[in-house]
Amino acid sequence: MPKVVWLLIVGMFINTTGNSFLWPLHTIYMHDHLGQSLTVAGFVLMINAGTGVIGNLLGGYLFDRIGGYKSIVFGIILSIIPLILLTFWHGWPEYIWFVAILGFSGGIIFPSMYALVGSVWPEGGRKAFNAIYLAQNLGVAIGPAIAGLVADRNINNIFLANLLTYVLFLFIALFFYRNMSATSNKHVAVLNEQKKINQKAPFYAMMIITVGYMLTWIVYVQWTSTISTYVLDLGITLKQYSLLWTINGALIIAGQPLIKPIIKRLENKIKAQMILGIVIFMGSFVVVAFAESYAMFITAMVILTIGEMFVWPAVPTLADKLAPKGREGFYQGIVNSMATIGRMIGPFIGGILVEAYGTPAMILILTSLMVFAIVTSLLYDLPLNKVADNQ
Repeated sequence: MPKVVWLLIVGMFINTTGNSFLWPLHTIYMHDHLGQSLTVAGFVLMINAGTGVIGNLLGGYLFDRIGGYKSIVFGIILSIIPLILLTFWHGWPEYIWFVAILGFSGGIIFPSMYALVGSVWPEGGRKAFNAIYLAQNLGVAIGPAIAGLVADRNINNIFLANLLTYVLFLFIALFFYRNMSATSNKHVAVLNEQKKINQKAPFYAMMIITVGYMLTWIVYVQWTSTISTYVLDLGITLKQYSLLWTINGALIIAGQPLIKPIIKRLENKIKAQMILGIVIFMGSFVVVAFAESYAMFITAMVILTIGEMFVWPAVPTLADKLAPKGREGFYQGIVNSMATIGRMIGPFIGGILVEAYGTPAMILILTSLMVFAIVTSLLYDLPLNKVADNQ
């Protein structure tokens, strides 16, 4: 891989490591330390994700307008401000406002990173996006493990730890990403042509596939919200719960050689990659619905991880292929926005269903939603086929 891609990988790893100090513990912190109900905690996470949707779209727009370097640095600086405030003030209700700002600022960074890696290494294809995905999950493997140790001593220290990682990320971006901003020139040139983009079919295809992507996230995010408290209620410790995410991230890295032959066979069949991953997802949540021991939760996490290894890199890869020239950032913004919408409404819906029917029933109800994700994966290319038939 080119050196610039490795620099982006390092940046994404640091960014995700810092984020993963917080996101697995948000619900636990609000519920167990701030005395809020699961529904209220879910509502706060919905606000966080809602501001993230706006940030995702802005991040994609900024990438197309001013380039990846400036948009990433802007997002990092904007993240550092609420993290400084959270380090000193993490009570209620100020927690809500700081978490909301973090959602917005983090949302700016992610589509810019994905669009930038596609821009600096266009011939990389799925490999480029899979590299960023692996960096994310290496951070997910390490971050929660560190967070669990920090939280065991004093959970309030996780805010300072997250702040320090963002300061390091800012240092890397300022010194190593500056020259990458030159890749934005072609995007600006295309946008300034003032020509109406007639390629509506790729946009419609993108919207169809990302609706299914959103549904999978609604279910997936239960692991960091309702399932996290359910695990603790069963007598499993916070350290053991954090270890599940370490297993998730480590397996994604270690499991690459195992899925490589399958990915190679399905390299030009993104539809098949999506459907296979979603079916595996469904199996994971069925296991969770009946899990009563830590070993069953480990089994469910292993199955979940295998599923996401197929789904998560496939969608940004598809977005890069569908995006017209000069709109790469916007399309990556759509991908991240739909994922964020899933993360936004997932905890709130899950919290309501848990309080009404209990956790196992909630999981089975939401898992059934993924049938619709399979349908969108099957049908997303209908607009493209229609255009091809008319030519």
